[in-house]
Amino acid sequence: QVQLVESGGGLVQAGGSLRLSCAASGSIFSIKGMGWYRQAPGKQRESVASTTTGGITNYADSVKGRFTISRDSTKNTVYLQLNSLKPEDTAVYFCNAYTFSLDYWGQGTQVTVSS
Repeated sequence: QVQLVESGGGLVQAGGSLRLSCAASGSIFSIKGMGWYRQAPGKQRESVASTTTGGITNYADSVKGRFTISRDSTKNTVYLQLNSLKPEDTAVYFCNAYTFSLDYWGQGTQVTVSS
């Protein structure tokens, strides 16, 4: 089992920045990659950014150049730096960790961007 705890959401004005953190615990040795998803009201959950244990990163086109995912293996924590935020970035952001066979999710953290 893997447990994920997110933090760092909040309310910010358009153009502002936030940093989300996701701390993993439990069977972290089984994790093959981690990432961030988001879900806005009335919309499906979508992938925002991901990173593998080998350091390969991927980003949704809508956030490329604005968001950066990073990982601190010593702290078993993944970060998502959100810059140049837009109102359309408003959503609940979920941390995800995956193994060969399972997906784990955090409880989510709200990001609200005001115009």
